[in-house]
Amino acid sequence: MILVPDTSVLIDGRITSMIKAGEYKGATIIVPEAVIAELEAQANNGREIGFSGLNELQQLCRMAEEKTIELKFSGIRPSLEQVKLASGGEIDAMIREIAIENSARFITSDNVQAEVARAKGLDVIYLKPQVTDFVPLAIDQFFDEHTIAVHLKERISPMAKKGSISDMKLVKIRDAPTSEYELRMMAQEILERAKRDPDGFIEVEKRGITVVQIGSMRIAIARRPFSDGMEITAVRPIVDVTLKDYTKSDIITKRITSEKRGMIIVGSPGAGKTTLAQSVATFLSESGYVVKTMEAPRELQVPDQITQYTTLEGSMANTADVLLLVRPDFVIFDELRKAEDFSVFADMRLAGLGMVGVIHANGVQDAVQRFSDRVDFSVLSQVVNTIIFLKQGVITKVYDVGFTIKVPEGMGGEVHLRPVTTVTDHETGELVLDIFRYDGQTIVMPVMGITATAPAPVAAPQIRSSPQVQNVGQPVTAAREPMRAPAASPEPACTKETSERPGWKLTEKEIQREIGRYTDGFVDVQMLSDTKAVVYIDDKDVPAAIGKGGKNISAIVNKLGIGIDIKPRSEFDRQQPAQKTDEEFNLGGGIKILTDKKQLTIVAPGESGKIVDVFAGKEYLFTATVNETGEIHLAKNSSIAQEMIKRYSNNEVIRLRPV
Repeated sequence: MILVPDTSVLIDGRITSMIKAGEYKGATIIVPEAVIAELEAQANNGREIGFSGLNELQQLCRMAEEKTIELKFSGIRPSLEQVKLASGGEIDAMIREIAIENSARFITSDNVQAEVARAKGLDVIYLKPQVTDFVPLAIDQFFDEHTIAVHLKERISPMAKKGSISDMKLVKIRDAPTSEYELRMMAQEILERAKRDPDGFIEVEKRGITVVQIGSMRIAIARRPFSDGMEITAVRPIVDVTLKDYTKSDIITKRITSEKRGMIIVGSPGAGKTTLAQSVATFLSESGYVVKTMEAPRELQVPDQITQYTTLEGSMANTADVLLLVRPDFVIFDELRKAEDFSVFADMRLAGLGMVGVIHANGVQDAVQRFSDRVDFSVLSQVVNTIIFLKQGVITKVYDVGFTIKVPEGMGGEVHLRPVTTVTDHETGELVLDIFRYDGQTIVMPVMGITATAPAPVAAPQIRSSPQVQNVGQPVTAAREPMRAPAASPEPACTKETSERPGWKLTEKEIQREIGRYTDGFVDVQMLSDTKAVVYIDDKDVPAAIGKGGKNISAIVNKLGIGIDIKPRSEFDRQQPAQKTDEEFNLGGGIKILTDKKQLTIVAPGESGKIVDVFAGKEYLFTATVNETGEIHLAKNSSIAQEMIKRYSNNEVIRLRPV
């Protein structure tokens, strides 16, 4: 018997198994050079299927040496033009020609190749996908009922994550390290199973990385140059959870089956978001809704009646176009990462489909920030009605997203009524986030300990006293005092308060240091309470200090645990009484400071032409060169000049020391 296998058979790996079983013992197997060229090209591109096919070919060579079969190579290598036309079937045609020339039986596991060969009059052996009688994979030996994930890398002992989502540990499962040969054999076996198993498929196949889904197990195979060594990572669920098993499941079921059909599930990696998403999908399907999924890769373990879609021609936008024609009741989007994903999610929700999305984020603010950067904040409440936050597999918070017209919290004296998207705790009604436009940017402002109420048409809402709380992703804050309007002359009041509260002085310096990274000018801080401060900086630096979407100021608020209002210096100047533009300060020793409208001049005739260090008390301020006329000139609005004036006003001695 003469057999000509195509590329799919060698990648599939079943031909050697059939020879070992005695089915084709003594046969003459002719391997076309086009097959070898195709496998070589795939291996050179780092694709695991190329290495799998070459391993199968090596086994055939060993069988030929043992006289089990006769192995021959025939044909010519494909030209560059034929390689370019491979997707159109040019190389497949070269392989079929070898079978015709040798009057051989053509063996393939590619359905299209089999149909074309039959049309050409060839005797075809078509190896159908195997449905039953699968033996356990070699990687299965590392799993037990408590194992969530297995990590295998060459020259490293096998490691596994065991336990539950809430209590997970990384443990060594074997002292002997895994070898590259052992990993190659496992990888080949995994790929062969993915080709044969109806529940198996290759999700990602790129240079150096292959991601395979076999049943409930997701396996990533990495090799050089993508990784520094060969590595196999396998992950699988260990429990089957229904939606009723979750706390707060009654809130989810009530909201998702009402008109509020836009939901996102938020949590850090490994928090159990995918498990909750598949529980929601199963609940909706069992409740009589048509449910589809959008996944890349497809990893949700859902009933067969739920069809799982992935990217179409590399784009989720194309998948969305198809789903809008299919018209399901709900779509589960796992997970939203790229900017296109957020736009697709919003478009499908606004088109009327129920949407459940999964987002990686450490807190609700991070998740809303990712959305607000890509979707206009004014339609956010129409896209997302409910936010579910998970931690270690437990639903810790449920948030409502709404829309209103009001003055954003903490900005009563700076902005007027405007559209604001709000995020509130579903159970307590406390306001967590305000999202609004300010100075051309979308601000996501954390608000702590405030009960959401309808906005008053004239006055800014008052902050009620509240117990110590901690919102997800926000620092713990103490009870807040009612907000008071700033005094007409804030500077003296602030100075008095600061002298009475020494801790405020340290806080002012911390705020000056953090805000000073975004401005070259002087940072004026006024403490209103232990948890509230107003900061005045140069008008042009206000947008930079706030940051895109309020990112910079939010990071400072979270770091220091203090609410901060950023205001332009022009507003502070309007509050100050008129001052003389020209002033003179005598420092003693013939040294004095002169100021006018634009400039501060240090007059030190005895230091002409010298380089001097300038000190305030014992603290070094800066180094400068005294000109020939005995003067040092500074811009009056510079941070150095403002600091000198402030230090002198605080009765600190300003002195010069030659270097």
